[in-house]
Amino acid sequence: MKKSFNMELFLSAVLTGSHATRQRHVRQAKIIQAEIAERWQRETPWTWQRKHVIWFLEKHLARRSKATRYYYLLTLRLLTRRLEKSWV
Repeated sequence: MKKSFNMELFLSAVLTGSHATRQRHVRQAKIIQAEIAERWQRETPWTWQRKHVIWFLEKHLARRSKATRYYYLLTLRLLTRRLEKSWV
């Protein structure tokens, strides 16, 4: 049995703002994680590559509104800050 990855704990070091904002980032990060895991079997953000994040932005969010894409981009920036990557 495999332990599930705790996205809230992972992001806790970089989350700021109101409770609703933090919850939105955690919820969106879990969605990003689930989509990447389903497509590439990469369960944790530590195993992601830049191409996985770009795929999510370009393919998964293609039919979403500009506002939705913007909020997911903010969440992805938090994830890259936590991973200490330069994927900007």
